[in-house]
Amino acid sequence: MRPVWRVADVRAAETALMATLAPGTLMQRAAAGLARRCALLLADRGGVYAAPVLLLVGSGDNGGDTLYAGARLARRGAAVSALLLTPGRAHADGLAALRAAGGRVVDHPPAVVDLVLDGIVGIGGQGGLRETAEQLAASLLRHRGRDGDRATVVAVDVPSGVVVDTGAVPLTASGRPNAVRADVTVAFGALKPALAVGPAAALAGTVELVDIGLEPWLRGSPALRVVEWSDVADWWPGLGAGSEKYTRGVVGVATGSATYPGAAVLSVGGALAGPTGLVRYAGGAREEVVRQHPSVIATDRVADAGRVQAWVCGSGLGTDERAATELRTVLAAPVPVVLDADALTLLVDGSLAEQLRRRDAPIVVTPHDREFTRLCGEEPGGDRVAATLRLAAWMNAVVLLKGDRTVIGTPDGRAYVNPTGTPALATGGTGDVLAGLLGSLLAAGLPAERAAAAAAYLHGLAGREAARSGPVTAPDVATALRPVLARLR
Repeated sequence: MRPVWRVADVRAAETALMATLAPGTLMQRAAAGLARRCALLLADRGGVYAAPVLLLVGSGDNGGDTLYAGARLARRGAAVSALLLTPGRAHADGLAALRAAGGRVVDHPPAVVDLVLDGIVGIGGQGGLRETAEQLAASLLRHRGRDGDRATVVAVDVPSGVVVDTGAVPLTASGRPNAVRADVTVAFGALKPALAVGPAAALAGTVELVDIGLEPWLRGSPALRVVEWSDVADWWPGLGAGSEKYTRGVVGVATGSATYPGAAVLSVGGALAGPTGLVRYAGGAREEVVRQHPSVIATDRVADAGRVQAWVCGSGLGTDERAATELRTVLAAPVPVVLDADALTLLVDGSLAEQLRRRDAPIVVTPHDREFTRLCGEEPGGDRVAATLRLAAWMNAVVLLKGDRTVIGTPDGRAYVNPTGTPALATGGTGDVLAGLLGSLLAAGLPAERAAAAAAYLHGLAGREAARSGPVTAPDVATALRPVLARLR
C-alpha cells in the first residue's frame, strides 16, 4: 500500500531533512524531477526544443520549484514564459535562475502554449483560488499548443486551490471547482490526501511521485493508505491440492425479494465470482436465483439456509417486518456480515442498530452518500475520510463509503482508499455485485478491512473493463469480474 501523509507530517519531515542538506538542495531535487516529467510530456508533443511553456507562479516554495524547473527546461531550448501572480513575492533565486537560462516574465499568457505548470499555491494553500488565479485556472482549457491540441497542465505537488488534507474542493459562485484541473500532478516526497481522495483527486490527473529523500523522515501514522494490485494479490486466498468447496468457504446471501429478484441475482453473481466454494441463498427470489445460478443452494429463509462462514444482507430485501426478521437472524449469526442497501435503511431502527453494536463478529457496511446521511443524520461533507472513520467508530464496523474514490475506515482509526473507481459504475445494481464479492472474500477468511479494500479495488477494475464495450450495466460488471479475478489465481 502507498501511504498518504498530512501536510503537518510532510512539513515536519521536510524540516528534518533540510537540516541535513546544503541550502536549496531539496528544492533542486523537486525541480529536477518536475522538469524531467515535463520533458517527457513535451517529447510527445514535438520535443522540448522551442516548445512554448507557461509557468503560473505564486509566492513561496511552490513557485520556486516551478521557476527552477522552468529554468531547466529553458536550458534545454524550451521557450519558457513565467506569469507572476504576486510579482513582489516571487522566489527571488528561482526567478534569477529562470532569467539566466533564457526564460522571460510576461504580463499575459502567450497565444500558443504546449505545457502549463501550475505553481500558484502548494500544500500551504487554503480556501480555493483568489479571483485572478481562478480566472487563470479557468482559462487553461482555452490554451492550445503547436499541434492544435489543448495545453497539457502539470500541477506542482498538488493542484492549486484544493484542500490538501481532506481532498475537498471549494466552489466558485457559479458552482465550478475553484481549483486547477491538471492532466498530471508531480508530487514531491509523499502523496497528500488531495491526490488520493475526494473530488480533488479527480482534478489531479495522473499522479507521479518524485523521490526527494523524504520517506525516512516521515513519522507517525499516515492519514490513509492507497490499495494496490500487489496488496490484493498477496491477500487473495490460494488453492491447494486438498481444497474442496467447504474448505474454500461458504457464503450466505440474504438479498432480493419477489419484488426485486434482480438484486438477488446480482449479489449472488458477485459472490460466485469470488474465491469461496459454495453460495447459499435465502430469500424471496430463490426461483430466479436458481434458474440463473444452478450451483446455488437456495431456501426461503435465513434460518433454514444452513452453515455459512459469512452473510451478505440487504440488497433488494425490502424494509417490511419480514425483512427486519431476516436481518435480525443474520446479525445473530456468529460470522462476519456485509450489510448493504435495505439493511442499512433498517438499521435506522434503534433496536437493530443496538444489536449490530453488540456483535463480536466482523461487520462491513457499504453505504453510498445518501445511505450514510440516513445513518448519521448528516452528509459526509468535505472530509470523507474523517466522516468514514466517525461512522466506523460509532457502529463498531468497517465502513466502505462508496464513491469515485471509495474510502474504507476501521473502528480503530485506519483508513484506506480505492484508486480504481470509475463513474461507469454509477448505475443500478453494481453495488449488489460489490456486496456479493465482499461477502465471498469474508467467507474465504480475509479480515474485514482487507476484504473491503480488495472488493472495492477489483470491483473498480471490473467496471473499467466493462466500460470498454460501451455503457455499463450491473450484469456487465459481474461478468467482467471473472477475467479480472482470473489474473489472481
